[in-house]
Amino acid sequence: MNLYAIVVGLIVLALLAVSLSRLRQTKTKADFLLAGRSLPAAVLVFTLLSSWIGSGSLLGGAENAYRHGFAALWQGGGGWLGLLLIFFIAPRARRFAQFTIPDLLEARYNQAARVLGVIAVLFTYTAITSYQLIGGGDILHLIFPDAVSAVGGRYILAGFVVVFTAIAGMASVAYMDVFIGLLTTVTLLCALPVLISHAGGWAQVHAALPATHFQVLGDLSGWQAAELLLPTCLLMLGNQSMYQKFFSARSPRDARNAVVGWIVGTVILETVIVAIAVVGSALFRTGEVHQHPREILAYTAMFGIQAPNPGPARGVDHLLALLGALMTGAIFAKIISTANNYLFSPATNLVNDIFVRYLRPKAADKEVLLVSRLMVVSLGVWALWQSLHTESVLKKSLYAYTIYSAALTPVILAAFFWRRATAAAAVTSIALGTVVTVMWDSPVVARVLPAAVAQRDAILPALAVSLLSLGVLSLLTTPPSEAQLRPFVAE
Repeated sequence: MNLYAIVVGLIVLALLAVSLSRLRQTKTKADFLLAGRSLPAAVLVFTLLSSWIGSGSLLGGAENAYRHGFAALWQGGGGWLGLLLIFFIAPRARRFAQFTIPDLLEARYNQAARVLGVIAVLFTYTAITSYQLIGGGDILHLIFPDAVSAVGGRYILAGFVVVFTAIAGMASVAYMDVFIGLLTTVTLLCALPVLISHAGGWAQVHAALPATHFQVLGDLSGWQAAELLLPTCLLMLGNQSMYQKFFSARSPRDARNAVVGWIVGTVILETVIVAIAVVGSALFRTGEVHQHPREILAYTAMFGIQAPNPGPARGVDHLLALLGALMTGAIFAKIISTANNYLFSPATNLVNDIFVRYLRPKAADKEVLLVSRLMVVSLGVWALWQSLHTESVLKKSLYAYTIYSAALTPVILAAFFWRRATAAAAVTSIALGTVVTVMWDSPVVARVLPAAVAQRDAILPALAVSLLSLGVLSLLTTPPSEAQLRPFVAE
C-alpha cells in the first residue's frame, strides 16, 4: 500500500503547486471568479470535463453499473443529450459574460429570480460537494485502512478541497483540471484492457454476469431509465459551473470549440467508467465491495489490476502495480477537482449575488477576495456536515440534480430561447420546482398522493410543475421589454 500512498501524496502536492502558481495572478474579483476571462479552448475542455465527471459518475454511476450493468449509461446519456444543446448555448453565454447564473436571472427576469436562484444553487452544489467528500474519504480509507476511517477521510478531503479552492479561485480550479483530466483519461483507458484480460476476456465477463447487464434497459423499467436520464440532462443544460467556465472563456469561439472536445471526452470517459465497473462486478461478486459497490472503481484499481499469477516477469508486475496506483490517484484527484468546482460555484453566488450586490456594492477587490475565501471555508463546512448524514451517493446525486433541473434549468433555457418568458412566471417556476423537490419525500406527500406515485423519483412531478407554471404564467403576464431580451438574442 506504500505505493498508493506515495502516488496520492505526489498528486496532492502537484495540485497544490498548480494552485500556488496561479496565486500571484489573482488580484481582482474577475481574476478570482472568472480567471480574468482568459481561458483558451484547450483549458476549457479539461476543466469542463473534470467538473462534470466526479463522484456522481465515479461512485454513483459506477455503483449503478455494478448493480445493473450497461443500463447505467442512461444516467451518463442524459449529459450527452444535454451537451448537444449546449453547443448552441455556449457562445451566447460568453457574449452575456457576467459572473453567475443569478446575474443572468436578474438581467433577464428580476431581483427575486436572482435571490431564488442563489438558494437553489446553494442547496444543489453543496449537496454535490458533500458526496465528493464521501468518495474521497472512501479512497483514503482503502489506502490507509488502519489509520483513516471512511468518515475521518471526509474531514481530510474537506481540508484539501477548501485550501485548493480558496487559493486562487477559478484559475486554480481550471488549471488543476488540465492535469487531472489528462491523468484520469490516460489511466482509465490503460486500465480497461488490463482488467478485461485479468477477468479471462470479454466472453468470460459476459458469462459471469446476468444477461440484463448487457441490454439497453437491463433490469430497469422505462420510467427508471427516464428518472436517470432527465435529472442529468437538465443539470447539464443549466449547470452554473459550466456557465461560469463559458463566462471565463477568452472568446465566444473558444467557448463553442471547447464543447466539441467536452462531448468527445465525456462520452469516452463515462463509457469507460461503466465498463470498468461492469468488469469489476465480474471480478468481485462478493466481499466488502459487494456491500459498498460505490467503491468498485477504487477497489478494482487496488486489487484487480495486480497480476493474477505473479511470476518471473517482475517488470510487468511493477508496471501493473504502478498503473493501479495511478488509477487510484486519478480517481482521488478527479473527486477533489469536482469538489473544488462545486464548492467554488456557490461561493461566487454568496459573494457576487449577495455581498457585492446588496451589502457592499463598492467593496474593494481585496475585501471581495477575503470574503470569497471565507465563503469557501463556510460552504466547505456545510458540505462536510451533509456528507456525515448521507448514506447513498446515487440517491444524493439524483436529489441534487433534481433540485437544479426543476428549479433553474427551465428558466435558464427560456432566457436564451423563449422571448415570451416573463419575470413573474420565472420566479414562480423556480420556487415551485424547489419546493416540490424538497418536499417530495416528506410524510405529507406520502399521505396525500397514491403510494405508486409518491414512491417515484421527484424529477417528473417537479419538472412538470415547473414547466407548467413557467408556460402558463408567461402567456398570462406582460411580455419582457426589448432591453431585457437584447443580451440573450443570438447575433
